[in-house]
Amino acid sequence: MPTLIRTALFVPANRPDRIEKAIATRADVIIIDLEDAVPLSEKESSRSNVREKVALFPERVILVRINPLDSPFVKGDLNEAIVKGVNGIVLPKVDKVEDVHTINSLLHKLEKDRSFPDGSIRVFPLIESAVAVQHIYDIVSTKTRPDRIDTVMFGAADYTLDMGIEMTMKGDELFYARSRIAIACRAADIAPPVDTPFMIDLENTEALISDAKRAKELGFQGKLVIHPDQVEPCNKIFSPLPEEIKKAEKIVNAFEEAEAEGVAAIRLEGKFIDYPVVKRSRDILALAAAIDRKR
Repeated sequence: MPTLIRTALFVPANRPDRIEKAIATRADVIIIDLEDAVPLSEKESSRSNVREKVALFPERVILVRINPLDSPFVKGDLNEAIVKGVNGIVLPKVDKVEDVHTINSLLHKLEKDRSFPDGSIRVFPLIESAVAVQHIYDIVSTKTRPDRIDTVMFGAADYTLDMGIEMTMKGDELFYARSRIAIACRAADIAPPVDTPFMIDLENTEALISDAKRAKELGFQGKLVIHPDQVEPCNKIFSPLPEEIKKAEKIVNAFEEAEAEGVAAIRLEGKFIDYPVVKRSRDILALAAAIDRKR
């Protein structure tokens, strides 16, 4: 079953105090970061913090952002930081299909050496460049043995740097990349993607909410966040509203009654209801149930 991710909170691996504060939030997922948030001089020593915190909080969904495949740190990250209890890795700078096969080979060996179940370490590729956006469907539809990709995450900071453009409050510059990523995930029948962090103004909650709503409208399931204060607003945006749940229940109940009588299309409160509408309603109820199980 894909991981529920309305919010995934980044926290630097070299700050064990912040890791515990992050774990205490209501973020669905914690991402302990060994890449951008950690200086070169502390990358190797920070791995022990990952092992310690994962062991202390086995009930939490914890991912580790390792360093890129072409870095000198990647094998050490895997060997020293990916231990029992880590739910998966966030892999930065994924540009092509070959990257997926490379990380699968490395993880397959690690799982075998440590007697982990095959495929237990899930992979969340970070899409951060023009070439990655261009190749996105090939990346998300790549088949490995065992199956490895949960979903992908979008990193707009590196993407806009690569494109030579500015990130803006309005976010028009991200529309194409976001759309292409979300469509590719749906076409490949994997979980919806997770959107880029909002980094322009950390104190502007209204701008954060607007940015999250744009991502949701395009088909993202949640958002990467970089400060605990961003967790609750994003959790709310990516959760069904009480009135949406009530409406979905009404649609499903009415349709199931009609279906039992041999009817596959009905009108409910003036609106046409058929199988696609019912599927959407069931999806809303399934998401609501998954959120309730986390409480």
